[in-house]
Amino acid sequence: MTASDQGGRLGEEFFTPGTSSFTEFLTAHRPALLPTRPPFPDGVHAAPDRFPHGTTVLALAYRDGVLIAGDRRATMGNLIAQRDLEKVHPADDHTAVAFAGTVGLALDMVKLYQVELTHFEKIEGIPMTLNAKARRLAGMIRQNLGQAMQGLAVVPLLTGYDDTAPEGERGRIFSFDVAGGLYEKRDFHAEGSGSPYARGALKKLFHQGMSRRDAALAALQALYDAADDDSATGGPDINRRIFPIVSVITEDGFERLPEQETEELSRETVDQRRTRPDGPHATP
Repeated sequence: MTASDQGGRLGEEFFTPGTSSFTEFLTAHRPALLPTRPPFPDGVHAAPDRFPHGTTVLALAYRDGVLIAGDRRATMGNLIAQRDLEKVHPADDHTAVAFAGTVGLALDMVKLYQVELTHFEKIEGIPMTLNAKARRLAGMIRQNLGQAMQGLAVVPLLTGYDDTAPEGERGRIFSFDVAGGLYEKRDFHAEGSGSPYARGALKKLFHQGMSRRDAALAALQALYDAADDDSATGGPDINRRIFPIVSVITEDGFERLPEQETEELSRETVDQRRTRPDGPHATP
């Protein structure tokens, strides 16, 4: 029974002691609102070309924290479903999540995860640790396993600034598999259909102690390589002025690079490719 069913009054479930997990609250009282609810009857599978899918996202640690970026393309089979999709989102002040996979489910999962972290902090009076945030997201992905087996997988990439970590290691990166397996990555990582090409580019461009500008350029070069070899990944669209989303998380919190800065760096990347189509060489 909803609040409107009771003349605007909250139901008893809102006054019953429980855990600090909003997801568990929904599981117990409003399971139909969960993005992980089964979408099809048993034995029915999703056609892979009927739902928009997001593609390449990546992250890399740099001098002041961690950078996370993603291209803007969503595909539906061999069609471009959307050219300006936003795949990188803040989860809280010092955590961000990007996604590859089924767009509709991914966006709902991101929204639920944002509420999950806020709900925990309000109930407990303290924020989750970064390790706890990663485990909580892994649990949400595990709840989506049934849908993943039906063709609707979501593969997020989690980054955060951990002020309890040693100096120089505070920008942390976590990846997941569709079963909720949790893996911490050092230095850099990429997910999505273009990720093998993006990781290859980051392997040659990454170095310790990168400035924010150098890290952003490395991310844009890696996304360019992904778009060069993966048709589902979109490169900088100069004519439409659609450029990748690049965000950073530092001691000061989450910050999305201004559109003007991203455009400037994207145009620099495109200009470099005119004289060197295969991209910059590895840093000696």
